[in-house]
Amino acid sequence: MENNTEHVLEFKDVRLAYHTKAGETLAAEHMSFCVDEGEFIAVIGPSGCGKTTVLSLAAGLLRPSAGEVLVRGGAAQAGNIGYMLQKDELFPWRTVEQNIVLPLEIRKKNTLENRKRALALAEKYGLGGFLKHYPAQLSGGMRQRAALIRTLAADPGILLLDEPFSALDYQTRLNVCEDVCRVIREEKKTALLITHDISEAVSCADRVLVLSARPAHVVAAHTLDFTSASPLKRRESPRFSGWFEILWKELNA
Repeated sequence: MENNTEHVLEFKDVRLAYHTKAGETLAAEHMSFCVDEGEFIAVIGPSGCGKTTVLSLAAGLLRPSAGEVLVRGGAAQAGNIGYMLQKDELFPWRTVEQNIVLPLEIRKKNTLENRKRALALAEKYGLGGFLKHYPAQLSGGMRQRAALIRTLAADPGILLLDEPFSALDYQTRLNVCEDVCRVIREEKKTALLITHDISEAVSCADRVLVLSARPAHVVAAHTLDFTSASPLKRRESPRFSGWFEILWKELNA
């Protein structure tokens, strides 16, 4: 694609350096990749390589030292981004409904139409009977689902997912991963997932990007060839172990 606006997100030869009293730390260099409309991209890399830095750049929270980060052809801006963290970060003194509409309040978009849309999403994905509950009354999986609906409430152009399942136990993690991926795909959202878990990347993504050690850059990009988008069904596929082995070798090269 020649026109930048055809990409939802694009990193163009990005360099990021942190400056401290001790000197310069180069976090990323020559980092280039793009994400297209409706894609679900997973990013993996060695520990400490700067995976979360990728999300901060995409969200416009950090500016590159060189190169460009473009969202739909323009500079990255937090207002068009949905950011889902490792923990649900729901406010305990607000009900589920009040937590879900919080982005609308912050962005001054708390209209009746927008509230109805956000609460319709909650109803559609199994939270309709829990809107008046407080976070402490929900399971970990339901809290994370509420966090996703809250992220979607303001209808962001792209979702940034920072290891959103890592705080959950294994069984809950599998179920919530299934839930979150289903919601993202049914709502036709574009998503960029950061994870240290190869199995999670293979089970969720359309494409997987592999980062090098710091300074981070993309060393490999794979389009996954599963017939199902369901993370649980992918884990049962004969192709799953093959992709896991490929990515494991690249991470440990």
